[in-house]
Amino acid sequence: MTPDPHRPGATAGRHGSPDSIPPAGGTSEGSGISTDETTASTGPTGPTAPTATSPGGAGQGGDPSPAVAAPRHAGGLQEPVHFIGIGGAGMSAVARVLLGQGVRVSGSDAAESKGLRALAALGAVVHAGHEAAAVPDRGTVVVSSAIRASNPELQEARRRGLPVIHRSEALAAAMTGRRVVAVAGTHGKTTTTAMITVLLRQAGLAPSFAIGGDVAALGVNAEWAGGDVFVAEADESDGSFLNYDPSVAVVTNAEADHLDHYGTAEAVHEAFRRFAGRVSEDGLLVACADDPGSAALAAAVPTTRRVRTYGYAGTADIRISDTRALGSTTNSILSFAVDGLDAQQELQLGVPGRHNILNAAAAFTVALELGVDPAVAAAGLSLFSGAARRFEARGEGDGVRVFDDYAHHPTEVHAALTAARTVAGERRVHVLFQPHLFSRTREFAAGFADALSLADTTTVLPVYAAREDPVDDVGGWTITERMTGAEAAYVADPEEALRTVVGRAAEGDLVLTIGAGDVTQYGVRLVSLLRDRAAAAGTGGVSG
Repeated sequence: MTPDPHRPGATAGRHGSPDSIPPAGGTSEGSGISTDETTASTGPTGPTAPTATSPGGAGQGGDPSPAVAAPRHAGGLQEPVHFIGIGGAGMSAVARVLLGQGVRVSGSDAAESKGLRALAALGAVVHAGHEAAAVPDRGTVVVSSAIRASNPELQEARRRGLPVIHRSEALAAAMTGRRVVAVAGTHGKTTTTAMITVLLRQAGLAPSFAIGGDVAALGVNAEWAGGDVFVAEADESDGSFLNYDPSVAVVTNAEADHLDHYGTAEAVHEAFRRFAGRVSEDGLLVACADDPGSAALAAAVPTTRRVRTYGYAGTADIRISDTRALGSTTNSILSFAVDGLDAQQELQLGVPGRHNILNAAAAFTVALELGVDPAVAAAGLSLFSGAARRFEARGEGDGVRVFDDYAHHPTEVHAALTAARTVAGERRVHVLFQPHLFSRTREFAAGFADALSLADTTTVLPVYAAREDPVDDVGGWTITERMTGAEAAYVADPEEALRTVVGRAAEGDLVLTIGAGDVTQYGVRLVSLLRDRAAAAGTGGVSG
């Protein structure tokens, strides 16, 4: 078998690797933002001439014991706060929050980017490239699990004896003094966190937030605002959600994943139990009654602690029923109790899929806990237009609609394709799938094959390695070989894969690009190729 040749992005060590950087405090690697799949922030770890993209500059070396004490942030951080890999979704979110608090922030990333320029505009001192000279003379250095021990800035920070913390610890410090709503779960974290934030904004609560993806209705992935609530996506992928002490904790589901870190499914569930145990004594655990892992978690909580469940299950405290779907929209009824009285609320959503109805029910449950009127909560959710890369429309060409989704676990792929089938109606659904991580592909190949069978045709790309080194006997073919009888093919060359998908798609069909890697860039390419096909045939393209 030919080794998978497609390995974009930088690699980084994981827990157990001599090159990995675990978060301080004894928890495992990761962030408070769900960025297990983020790869853009790591880049080369060798010396690269930094280029400042904002006025001023970080310290250029100096005495490891400066005479002047660094200013301290309310959460205990010493200023300035320097982020190594500041351009990543998780790191940039924490940086935005700190900048909003008036904290002096600096940082570096592998290359110049729109995100880097945006942070510079907010006042951060940012550099393209990693070099020891970029590290300030004093303050706090923040790293993610993507940063290797060989990174020159990390080495310099340690040489000087500067405090080095994980980004989840930086976020925990940033949330000091606020009522924290932490959203965890194997799937649906980003969307649910975004729904809660949009809802609370509409309700006038002015929440601060940190989300692992861009949200159209919010414009940014993080913000420090005036209200007393902080909504944060809590990443279970590496155990970093155990750095938070939420007032309200949401667990959308609990399922085996990230076994490269945890080792066993039981270890995953144990981490979720520990997360639930960190909820304040007067706080609330919100759990999905439809998911076995989340339901078991709720059942295991001591009776002295408060739990509210949601879902279609008859036992759910907030019960969903009477769902009707029309294209990308759904209508459902939520039944619940308020002050001991039974109540119902119609829920209208502009995003498709049963999974999004469940996510919205979780957000609705949180809103009730925070005192939001049920009708106001439902109205806020009706305005939610989706998070970036969550069944996101990329355009239309030659009568074919193209969508993109971040799904990278079999359960997520199944949910995305179920939504796609609803939107497509009687037309065909074509998938361009890029597996993410060799370890995940090996562990869940059969699950991916089953989920992808919901599509009419499937084209599978090489594995996106992200933080991992290549594995010769695992690749996209590991999945397609299990799809006997299906119209599925492994195509190593991305250009050929695009031509294959375009060749299969007919007017009225739907194309969905799926994966947590760089497959997202192919959505726009597919739209362009479809429009070229229409122009060549003289039928004209359709704008998206």
